[in-house]
Amino acid sequence: MKKKSTVFLSMIMMVLLAAGCAGIPAAAPQAAAGADAVQDGPAAEESGPQFFTKGVYANYAKEAEEPSRTYFYVFAADNYGYTADGEKEGIGLPFDTEQTEGAVKFFFGGADESEDVFIVTGTENGRVYGYFEDTPERELVFEPVEGVDAETFSAENYVNGPENSVYCDANGWSIRYDATKFEIHQDGPQVFIVYTGDSAGTNMITVTYTVGNKGEAAIKALGEPYGDKAVYSETPFPGAEDVTGYRVSVPVDTEGSGTYMEAISLI
Repeated sequence: MKKKSTVFLSMIMMVLLAAGCAGIPAAAPQAAAGADAVQDGPAAEESGPQFFTKGVYANYAKEAEEPSRTYFYVFAADNYGYTADGEKEGIGLPFDTEQTEGAVKFFFGGADESEDVFIVTGTENGRVYGYFEDTPERELVFEPVEGVDAETFSAENYVNGPENSVYCDANGWSIRYDATKFEIHQDGPQVFIVYTGDSAGTNMITVTYTVGNKGEAAIKALGEPYGDKAVYSETPFPGAEDVTGYRVSVPVDTEGSGTYMEAISLI
């Protein structure tokens, strides 16, 4: 007997999620001056030395025998970016930089903040060596992280591995997922979480963030096209058990494709 394809489509109407997410600090874009990378120590070019370029650098103490590589400087461009601690949900600070001969000035928190001067003692294979002026006893290494994109880099996901990935939405909610089994795509207010493992048909969760239609009203509107088949209930919201969720479900189509629908929302 030929098995029916089972298509799982669960739509979650998200209005305001209690769970937060460590935001990626942003700095105002600035024009980056082009220059050749330094290979064998700080040497001034006509356009000025260029120690850092767009990309991600792991930062650690030079004396470390087995550096953890969990703290990063993410350069969105040659002269600005943000720091990110992969062991602390990617928390960090935005910064601007001014690359000069033999040193790099960092302005953490923005260009109006006081400067921290990093003295460059040398470079090798893209690595930048040196120390911050106020702590000369602590030599540091900035090591380029290969195979990552500065625009999409997540320090937390890089450290934890794909199986423990976190998706942070701009609307203030987040989820943990296994990136080896799921793909996440965003299209405006909707986020599609697609199962990529072996399955019959499409297995997907659609998350929709709404402002005008809230909680119970959103669920009623979603279930209305199903008429008497729609079953409504109240239940603790998954992941936030102290928050009331509003649920609607439609039984499995046992005579057709095997599809069914279930959605949950909260205020």
